[in-house]
This record gives sequence, C-alpha cells and structure tokens, in this order.
Amino acid sequence: MSISSVIKSIQDIMRKDAGVDGDAQRLGQLSWMLFLKVFDAQEEELEMELDNYRFPIPEKYLWRNWAADDQGITGDELLDFVNDDLFGDLKNLAAP
Repeated sequence: MSISSVIKSIQDIMRKDAGVDGDAQRLGQLSWMLFLKVFDAQEEELEMELDNYRFPIPEKYLWRNWAADDQGITGDELLDFVNDDLFGDLKNLAAP
C-alpha cells in the first residue's frame, strides 16, 4: 500500500470526526501524529544506544505509551487526551 493511499484512508476516517473542522485542521493533526510516531521510533533507538538517556518530552506523550498500547485509551477518552492534553502540553513545552 502506498503512502498516499494510507494518508487518504486516514483522512477519510478523520472526516467522520465531528470535532475536526476542515481539511486544514485535519492536515495539521495528521502531521503531528506522523511526527510523533517517527519521533518515538528515533527515541527508542537513542534510548538503546545511550546510557542515562532522558526523553525531551514527558514519557506519557511518547507514541508507544498512548497510541501503540493495545490496552490503551480509545473513543472519546482518546480524543480528549489528544486534543486537551497531548497537543496542549506539547504546544506549551519549553525547550531545555
């Protein structure tokens, strides 16, 4: 499956979300989601390679701790977490 097919499929799912208004907002959220997924993969590598590695963002926001968890949050609870906690806190995160 090509990346464009995957993105189109994700956009189709996101269009069903009543809390998202328009393609511009969906594109911004999708970009953040892809960034967080790739960022987490890089963090896993650094964690294995470096002793005493410290994550630059709170661990609860790492992809593996909320999105990749099969027993994790879903539905409205997930939407509330992403919209209210994740995006809000990352937006206000100060650089070390």
